[in-house]
Amino acid sequence: MNNFFNYFTEDIGQVFQAFVDVISAVFNFLNYLFNFPMRMNIIKSHSDSFSTTDWVMLLVANIMIVALCCLIIYFIGKLIRKIFFGGISRKEYEKMAAEVRTLRRDLLRSNYEKDKILAMKMGDREPLDEEENPEGEEESEGEPSEEGEEALVPVSNRNTFESPCVDPSESRFFRLTNVDNYYKTEYVTPTYDNEITLEQFCEQFRKFAASQLKLYYDLDMMRYFIASLGTSRIIILQGISGTGKTSLPYAFGKFVQKDTTVVSVQPSWRERTELYGYFNEFTKRYSETEFLQAIYECNYYRDPHLVILDEMNIARVEYYFAEMLSILEMPLQEEWKVDIVTAVWDNDPCLIEGGKIQITNNMWIIGTINNDDSTFAVADKVYDRAIPIDLDSRADAFECEMTPPVYVSTDHLNALFDEAKKNYPISQESLDKLELINAYLIKNFRLAFGNRIMKQIRDYVPCFIGCGGTEIQAIDFIVAKKVLRKFESLSLGFMRDELTKFSTYLDKVFGKNSMAICKDYIEQLKKNM
Repeated sequence: MNNFFNYFTEDIGQVFQAFVDVISAVFNFLNYLFNFPMRMNIIKSHSDSFSTTDWVMLLVANIMIVALCCLIIYFIGKLIRKIFFGGISRKEYEKMAAEVRTLRRDLLRSNYEKDKILAMKMGDREPLDEEENPEGEEESEGEPSEEGEEALVPVSNRNTFESPCVDPSESRFFRLTNVDNYYKTEYVTPTYDNEITLEQFCEQFRKFAASQLKLYYDLDMMRYFIASLGTSRIIILQGISGTGKTSLPYAFGKFVQKDTTVVSVQPSWRERTELYGYFNEFTKRYSETEFLQAIYECNYYRDPHLVILDEMNIARVEYYFAEMLSILEMPLQEEWKVDIVTAVWDNDPCLIEGGKIQITNNMWIIGTINNDDSTFAVADKVYDRAIPIDLDSRADAFECEMTPPVYVSTDHLNALFDEAKKNYPISQESLDKLELINAYLIKNFRLAFGNRIMKQIRDYVPCFIGCGGTEIQAIDFIVAKKVLRKFESLSLGFMRDELTKFSTYLDKVFGKNSMAICKDYIEQLKKNM
């Protein structure tokens, strides 16, 4: 250790001493340069012997010294200004700061105007303050305010279904008012087929799609789809492009003679107004959407109606769709209402009550999903509320007789689903096996069935049996889509052996090769590791 200290003192000490000498020399230089009294004394001590030439050279030398001083002061000032003001003069800095404050104020004002236009918050509106209404003028009752938000309009002559038709051009809801007028004057309720069974419905739907639309699907796919309608209000169709994800609900609309509404999701969607529209404060009109019209129109008829959210994960589903997810979770169907406006005007559409539109039980939402680099992952809270169906391949074409469409009411379909749940409940033996699977997943993968999933299993299995399938087929499908899908959230890189053991355990519990969809899904997970 002493040898190191000797080295350090001799080597590093000399380096440090040289650095100190440099700093000392700089300060000595500045001291001599700016020590004018000392230099004046030196000039006085030599001035008696100076000639004219000497005085001229003395003047030149001092001018150079003064220039050097000014130059040093200039660079020091520039360095300080660069450190504290970003290299600009203080005047320019203050001017730019004022501009930034102005722009920030304008941005806040623009955001405020945008919030008013979009009417994002549907709560109670507050009265205008003095700045917004400086003259203190009272806005006329029954008219929308010029500067503020919606004014409350008297409802003494409220537009109702029994009242005469309203001119759509006079209503802020042009499209919804057209819907009112059509159902007031032209709509005739069809004669529904209330004898068809779920099994017949699936078979006829398949034959209709093949014979009328040249769209071919396996019978099991039809059963998966129809049974999902009896289980959840939201169905997700996912798979590679060209397998008929959009065509399947489109064909269903043609089959029940109530055309499916197709809503193309855009990448910029981030909020509820993309689905429901918004009230425009400038035009005093409501910007209506296809989705809003579909919700509203469903209140007028009892036909089953599908709304497709095409490419629903091209934007974040949990952003623009969050409100609908919450609404459909309400236990009572009477509570399925979406806020549209805060005040009802006399000429508003008939079925807007209290500024809200009822979501009826004859509407289902079908989301199509492509899983690629251009899309977002769908959150678990969306998957948990929906029934996902994979369309990974196209069925082979087949010949069948020309099959006509049908008229079937939602009430009859719901009655068939309820009847299936009553007649074909999942067996206790299968429930016990599911409990074994649940215990195995908890122990080995830290995964478990939630209450929502168990309820969906209890609803889905009877509906699938009612469509002509078997109990084990239904369990195989629903476990793969609702339970094993959660494996994707795990780190599977080191779980190949555990997945193989789980596949063997499925054979042990349900019987060899009984859970084909689950085992295929596990093999696909192992390939993607």
